[in-house]
Amino acid sequence: MNTGNQDTRDAIVNAAIVLGERSSWEAVRLFDIAAELNISLEEIRLHFREKEELVDAWFDRADSHMLKESQSESFQDLSSQQRIHHLIMAWLDALAAHRQVTRQMIGAKLELGHIHIQIPGLMRISRTVQWVREAAYRDATYARRAFEETALTTIYLVTFVFWMRDESENSRRTRQFLEHKLFLAKVLDHAVYGRKRDDTQHYPRQHESQPGEPDR
Repeated sequence: MNTGNQDTRDAIVNAAIVLGERSSWEAVRLFDIAAELNISLEEIRLHFREKEELVDAWFDRADSHMLKESQSESFQDLSSQQRIHHLIMAWLDALAAHRQVTRQMIGAKLELGHIHIQIPGLMRISRTVQWVREAAYRDATYARRAFEETALTTIYLVTFVFWMRDESENSRRTRQFLEHKLFLAKVLDHAVYGRKRDDTQHYPRQHESQPGEPDR
């Protein structure tokens, strides 16, 4: 990765968020970002073809933060339900400092006549949910995988909506809300499929030596 290009991308996203905080996300214009950073619109175009791509980049940061959280040693010792809870809350925590702007971004996507950004938005939701499943080591296949994906997508979305209006300290109410929804999903999963796997199964840590390998 070109560090200089990434630094410029990050600076553009940061400036957009700052401008959104000053007024509103609706009022943010690419020429305002260019003026804020003292760069040209052409330089912005090299990184972002339109304003909507700034929203994708903002949520990409949350994806990245979430996946980094899954690399900790303590994460490996969590149960499956706890891992999913930790991952979704890590994703939301990455956005928490700018909750109002994030809410306005979503509001803009939901406006009538914006179907051109709503369909890609659905794809982005699916992408984040898939990363949650991967990081939580969910390995169901066929019908059970489809069931899990549908349930997790629903839980992720309703939790996101709840979080956007949650003013409790450290999103405490959202954490409780998510915990309850995951518990209900676990009960439903066991009712449909039975307890066929150990939900507290642990997985080898990423840097743990495997049998036959020298200690690092």
